[in-house]
Amino acid sequence: MRIRIVFGLKNKGAFVPFHHQFLLAQTIKGLLVAGQDPKFQQFTHYNFSGLKGQTKISRKGLHFYSSRVTLVFSSSDKPFLDYFLGILFDQKEIMIGTLQLVPELVEQEEPVSVSEAVKFLCISPIVVMPAAFNDESGKRFISPESDEFSDLLYETTIHQMQTSGKFTAEQLVEFYKFQLVPDKDYLQRIQSSHKKFARIYPLYDADIKYEVRGYTFPFTLFAPPAVQEFVYEHGLGQFTHKGFGMLDMANHQSVRKAQSREMVYV
Repeated sequence: MRIRIVFGLKNKGAFVPFHHQFLLAQTIKGLLVAGQDPKFQQFTHYNFSGLKGQTKISRKGLHFYSSRVTLVFSSSDKPFLDYFLGILFDQKEIMIGTLQLVPELVEQEEPVSVSEAVKFLCISPIVVMPAAFNDESGKRFISPESDEFSDLLYETTIHQMQTSGKFTAEQLVEFYKFQLVPDKDYLQRIQSSHKKFARIYPLYDADIKYEVRGYTFPFTLFAPPAVQEFVYEHGLGQFTHKGFGMLDMANHQSVRKAQSREMVYV
């Protein structure tokens, strides 16, 4: 289930860094620990976007000027989602960077219809390589047009599907079809304009700072529908529970909710 969490912003003009996934990841982890349920304190099968709202750019980062700020959050585990939202809406205020946010309501996104070929957009960067202490390999550039890029994402996806406990070994064996094909026109336009689709991002785990390379570009994924649904809901690549790899479907109007509704947490 993908939801949008809507926050009221108490201090317009406050800011966060351009890439603030690590701040959101720390806050979410803090909420899970605060709930004191050991079953969910180490849970990792969720994904989230960056904060969305009306912003202006400065050297400090993104300044928010809208009265409300939204966060897309996703998990296929409803008990976990209920646990997380229950703790979140017990908070009178959440600080992200210098933003003073007040949880207001939750909106459920429309369900999606997938096939064996889906064009995706990146809401947050995709990380292909794992990170390790005192190891630069997580920053290595891998061409999105290479088989290695697609193969690494396949291995990570199958591992995540296995650890989710929602698929049998027999089902996983059937999910051998997996090919990511980047939008070549987009990559050429980006490169010809001297912009970047791959950057180095900070990531924190167990109080250790890592740096990883993240990729942001549109692509078509060829895979069974069950795999398409999984990556749409869980994210694609490494560190999805740190806010990396969140996807949206091209031409899908996710902002048009099936039924915008205030849930029991409000």
